[in-house]
Amino acid sequence: MTDLAALKHALQAFHDELAQRFRAGAPIESLIHARADFVDALLRGCWRRLGDHAATAALVAVGGYGRRELHPHSDIDLLVLVPEAPPPALTEKLGRLFTLLWDIGLKPGHSVRTVPQCLEAAATDQTVVTNLMDARRLDGDPDLFAAMKAGIAPQRLWPSDAFFRAKLAEQEARYAKYHDTAYNLEPNLKEGPGGLRDIQTVAWVIKRHFDTATLRELVARGFLDEAEYAELRRALHHLWRVRFALHLLAGRCEDRLLFDYQRDLARQFGHRGDGNAPVEAFMQDYFRTARSVQCLNEILLQRLGEALNPGFRAEAQILDDRFQIVNGYLEIRRPELFRQDPLTLLEVFLQLQRHPELKGIRADTVRAIRRHLHLIDDRFRADPKACRLFLEIFRQPAGVTHQLRRMNRYGVLAAYLPEFARIVGRMQYDLFHSYTVDAHILFTVRNLRRLGLPRHRDEVPFAAAVFPQLSRPEILYLAGLYHDMGKGWGGDHSVIGERLARAFCRRHGLDEHDTELICWLVRHHLLMSVTAQRKDIQDPDVVAEFACQVGNEERLDHLYLLTVADIRATNPTLWNSWRDSLLQELYLATRRVLRQGKQPIDARARIDGRREAAIEQLRQLGLDTEAVRPVWNTFSHDYFLRCHPDECVWHTVAIAATADDDLPLVMIRPHDHRGSTDVFIYMRDRDGIFAHTVALLDRLGLTILTARLDTTDDGYAVNSFRVLERDGTPITELAREQQIAQQLKRCLKTPTPHCFRITRRPGRQLRHFSLPTQVRFSEDAKGHTVMELVAADRPGLLAAVAKVFDEFGLRLHEARISTLGQRAEDVFHLTDRCNLPLAEDRRRQLAARLTAALGGS
Repeated sequence: MTDLAALKHALQAFHDELAQRFRAGAPIESLIHARADFVDALLRGCWRRLGDHAATAALVAVGGYGRRELHPHSDIDLLVLVPEAPPPALTEKLGRLFTLLWDIGLKPGHSVRTVPQCLEAAATDQTVVTNLMDARRLDGDPDLFAAMKAGIAPQRLWPSDAFFRAKLAEQEARYAKYHDTAYNLEPNLKEGPGGLRDIQTVAWVIKRHFDTATLRELVARGFLDEAEYAELRRALHHLWRVRFALHLLAGRCEDRLLFDYQRDLARQFGHRGDGNAPVEAFMQDYFRTARSVQCLNEILLQRLGEALNPGFRAEAQILDDRFQIVNGYLEIRRPELFRQDPLTLLEVFLQLQRHPELKGIRADTVRAIRRHLHLIDDRFRADPKACRLFLEIFRQPAGVTHQLRRMNRYGVLAAYLPEFARIVGRMQYDLFHSYTVDAHILFTVRNLRRLGLPRHRDEVPFAAAVFPQLSRPEILYLAGLYHDMGKGWGGDHSVIGERLARAFCRRHGLDEHDTELICWLVRHHLLMSVTAQRKDIQDPDVVAEFACQVGNEERLDHLYLLTVADIRATNPTLWNSWRDSLLQELYLATRRVLRQGKQPIDARARIDGRREAAIEQLRQLGLDTEAVRPVWNTFSHDYFLRCHPDECVWHTVAIAATADDDLPLVMIRPHDHRGSTDVFIYMRDRDGIFAHTVALLDRLGLTILTARLDTTDDGYAVNSFRVLERDGTPITELAREQQIAQQLKRCLKTPTPHCFRITRRPGRQLRHFSLPTQVRFSEDAKGHTVMELVAADRPGLLAAVAKVFDEFGLRLHEARISTLGQRAEDVFHLTDRCNLPLAEDRRRQLAARLTAALGGS
């Protein structure tokens, strides 16, 4: 057996042994240290093959490997210290060494430096000095290693107070990357808030200041008590075990708890049950651990910050007989305060709102809050004073979001609202949410709050302009708090949430008007988004029906703002100018109807008005208005009802100037009034136009938002599509417009299978969700059959649906496409070839065929 084969075999055999020991329940600390020790021995053997060079240079482990923390597929970070620029012979030998390590599967990350080069890099970059602080000499010249360690001592560079500030800034930037929440549905257990990096940050700070590598020092120096130290160790070991198992499952260095692995991990960690219950239990364990780490990290960094500040003096500024300010933090004046007066467990957050200059709660007070959570019991919750304090938090002009998130982090919110405790860390398996239920709710309240703050006005300008119309914003915040509170109870979460909200309002003494408004908003919080995205809001009947459901302007204002905040809190990529425009348009149309006393809109008058507006635009362009009338005479009433005057002008001018020989006519307008891109197609009508068009648009990397399909009296298809790029932005480059138009024109004129072959791969998450295809039917006022389709989005979904329509000989009049994450919720308006609605048996056959064509999921 060659050396390479022997080393690979030894490494694999030890890997298999560690995996077996892990499954047998061996202590996790012993496993990660054992792997580091094994790699140490392997590397020393390889290093000594360098001959004389092995004694004049030094092989050093840095980073996690330097700490002896090696998981199954952790990177092996190495530093080779050399006395001077390495001679060619050493460079060649090192190259062969690192190639060997790669070949056997160790994946080393390495650098070759002199001691002065190390110190120069460390002086300007705290990440370099952090890596070197964890360094261990594996072999070679001990003097080189000692010189490097002496050179990075705090007395020479990065004194402990400067190092602490740099680490604090690094953590803040890292938190921002994960939207300041640990509650992502696929969290990063190393880098995310509450992950391993939070513990390592504390360890690095104490190592820099106290020259100790053990967290136990935190107890000896009074930064943690024994219970907190035990909590920190349990959290560390749990995260280590999850990471170890994740590496084994993934077969690589993977630190994200992806959906791909959650079910297997849940089983490995002993969670049983039906459906998603095991995964939810496993992930809630993880989120509880992350919250614990975040809390302890906050306490420790604050205490360490005071210890590392040479000028710190714990001078108290008295606020009243219960609270004081120390170093910019709020502190209780007596350790027994919470036990003597439990209501101060809520008042402490109100004090922070009344003093926005404060940086937070002092560490000892945070510890006291966590120790006294048991005092928030049924008697506490029923106390009218507690209810008034809780409502007062929502009524404050500042700090609502920060204090709710702080209350959630410390466990106070879950203790005060048992219904909230049920959704803390609760997963959402719906293909479009990015956060747990509690994180989504708090993001929704945050978004509502930002609408009222001038510095955030530019985020959603129209919604920010509506916000001042609210007389009491706290009503909207409470509706936001409860809008998804009913999830996880079994049943319609909107109905359950309404019941929970009503109980909250009664307990807190809200009057009947406010109670009914909050409960209505919770019950109907999806109404506006469903109407805007699934229905034709150009149809006066749709707007009139929505106005009847809303009832008055007060409800409309609140519902509009809640809808905006809810969508923006669902998924960072879900909100775009298209959804913004749709909601704004529906809001304005509904407000007009409500102000007119809900009088029905005259469709004929609306059509005439649009035609007249289009004629006026044509006159302003200096065009012969009489030339367009022959074109318009063939158009349906629906065309004018659904098209804005500028669209009519755009279409009409092009059609009038195009001969039959030049068809199909394909035009692109890059940015319309709704922030999307218009694609217009005019050609002789034939079967398959819609199927071919949607397949090609998918192939070109476009997301279809709506499709309007008309056929003129003389047999021409007049089809309009609104599209966005896959990332949710409109088309902005002329070359991109030309590419789309040219390919559409060529492929629609002479269809070939190649034109419509879709190469896009299904999203990774689809494999881990069971979403049965759902098909529902109704009828609209025009006599069309309205088909609602809910299915997992996949490449070619619309094309597959269109092919089924062609098989059944159906006419498609309009399609509204709504893709939420990887969940498609599409609405189609259909008739048969004679423009009649579909009979009941035909509907059943169509539903069965679609389910079969889409694979049932």
